Amino acid sequence: MHDPRLRLVVSLLLVGITIPTFAQRGGTRQVKRCFEAYKEAILNDRGAEAAAQVDSATIGYYGSMLHLARTADSATVQGLGLLDKLMVLSVRHRTPKEDLLRFDGRSMFVYAVESGMVGKNSVVNNEVGEVEVTDRSAQGQLIVRGQQTPYHFEFRKELDHWKLDLTSLFPLSTLAFEHLLKESGQAEDTFLLELLDAVSGTKPGREVWWPVQE
Repeated sequence: MHDPRLRLVVSLLLVGITIPTFAQRGGTRQVKRCFEAYKEAILNDRGAEAAAQVDSATIGYYGSMLHLARTADSATVQGLGLLDKLMVLSVRHRTPKEDLLRFDGRSMFVYAVESGMVGKNSVVNNEVGEVEVTDRSAQGQLIVRGQQTPYHFEFRKELDHWKLDLTSLFPLSTLAFEHLLKESGQAEDTFLLELLDAVSGTKPGREVWWPVQE
């Protein structure tokens, strides 16, 4: 991933935080610990530890993309939004067939972390800022390279533990990728295939457009 703008885009992946009352302070500390544990896991390719810090919506999303990677024909893939389309093509291109057929959403996420599909650029320059906590959710401000940003990401409380909702970042990531696509001047498919080549070091073949068969 040589384009510094792309590194910044993918680096838009993670969290900030804040709160006032005493009752909320414990929640703030827990939210911050969740992010720090996730960041540490990503930086050290520890997929299971990273998976323990994300919420059910995140795992569900990876399960949905896995299902599409197995079953979607080329017309279905072409009809997906930019980020989903990239995910399906990436899963097909970077996951061995036997793993793709046996994974569930959680194991797909674990593999994505351990194989570098979830890159270290997504967290390395990010810190947690102020956090606002409600009963079962929290919103945090993203700090990038020590600078505050106007972006806020979400955590969910599941089984009394705070979990990072990566799906809350997808609208922002989509806008960023759409901007890069426009700047590239390329057709969408060309842009995505060249991106896969750049991040994986392997040129994707035509099979990334086909469902994976038993």
